Amino acid sequence: MRDGVNATRLRLPDEGPWDTAMDYMMHRWGHIDPQGIEDRFDAGEIVGEAGIPLDRATPLRNHTFIWYYRTLPPELRIPVELNILHQDEHLLVVDKPHFLPTTPGGTYIQESALVRLRNQLDLPDLIPMHRLDRMTAGILLLSTNPATRGKYQVLFEKRQVQKEYECVSAAAPAPGHDAVDFPVVVRNRMTKSRSYLLAEVIDGEPNAETRIERLRTFDGPAPEAPAPGTPAPPMPADALPGNDGTAPRRALYRLEPHSGKTHQLRVHMASLGLGIVNDAFYPELLDKAPDDYSKPLQLLARGIRFVDPINGKPVEYRSGLELSEAR
Repeated sequence: MRDGVNATRLRLPDEGPWDTAMDYMMHRWGHIDPQGIEDRFDAGEIVGEAGIPLDRATPLRNHTFIWYYRTLPPELRIPVELNILHQDEHLLVVDKPHFLPTTPGGTYIQESALVRLRNQLDLPDLIPMHRLDRMTAGILLLSTNPATRGKYQVLFEKRQVQKEYECVSAAAPAPGHDAVDFPVVVRNRMTKSRSYLLAEVIDGEPNAETRIERLRTFDGPAPEAPAPGTPAPPMPADALPGNDGTAPRRALYRLEPHSGKTHQLRVHMASLGLGIVNDAFYPELLDKAPDDYSKPLQLLARGIRFVDPINGKPVEYRSGLELSEAR
């Protein structure tokens, strides 16, 4: 591991028009930085099984896998901080802020919760037990001990971990959606491919389930005044009685997922006509824009509970964060 980031593993092909491992790497990435690839082989920074350094002449057939460190571009620091809630010889529990990804990926490597914590706490074996979307904040569990990691992984695999989320959405469904009698359980079949940003609901046996409860309603923010000469917008159907009719009601909801599909909570809320405030994906995919740190997605992993597999005692961890739009 280097600077909190694992080496990248590459599988070499069994056959092809390449004589050496370097020939194959040149085929894959030589158009980007051919001199850099040659320099890495010369410096022994590309290794095979048992950490054996490769050179320019190492035959392709000598290794099935090779390992190397990616050259990472400088990253701007995301202006958010992680709060450590609990740490022992087995677990680390943190409050992950909005905008910070759980694990390295894409343009976020050093600026991920995992790499920040590995470097900050000098814990190279740190591994997350589950993931939160980059835009979701709240409770995140990580394993600090490879020897006991499997005991906690089994809890997640067998759905013996209860998670609780909160979100802020409209108090009433958008036009075209039926009224909702809370609490409600949403079930459907979801799929998410790596090549497409959005999760999709498809026909078939349900594989995603969420219980949704409305905790309280409150006055939403008043919209900006229209420009002179522009007609006022129509009165929202869920406007608060007695006010000027321009501020729609919002509500705080408790979400209890019984499965863990990608974007599940966001999709289930949108399916009810209650898209989560500041969601740029659901119900409508908005144009990509720079992060607006003043408008985080109003979704928070509030709590997690389970029976600890080491001592057999029930434990619960609660987030100390609050949703900025909750009142």
